[in-house]
Amino acid sequence: MSDDTTPEHGPHGYSGDKAALLGRLRRIEGQIRGLQRMVDEDTYCIDVLTQISAAKSALHAVAVGLLEDHLAHCVVDAARAGDPSAKVKEASDAIARLVRS
Repeated sequence: MSDDTTPEHGPHGYSGDKAALLGRLRRIEGQIRGLQRMVDEDTYCIDVLTQISAAKSALHAVAVGLLEDHLAHCVVDAARAGDPSAKVKEASDAIARLVRS
């Protein structure tokens, strides 16, 4: 989707370095492919679990970075516009999902 606007969320984008974000996600994708290879090659279970933990940590770091960006831009912009409550609720829900995972 090339449009950076959705009716329910308004204008949005990645104010940080989008290329860096995509690079991190591609590295994580490589980790997952490596995990598939490890399972296919009957790698020792503990080694596979260690790599799963690393992939989860990498995804968590991406999620936290996106959340920080959302708070710094989307929520702040909504507060300046005088209607932050929906964005604060949205961010709170996202934080709750991250904490549960």
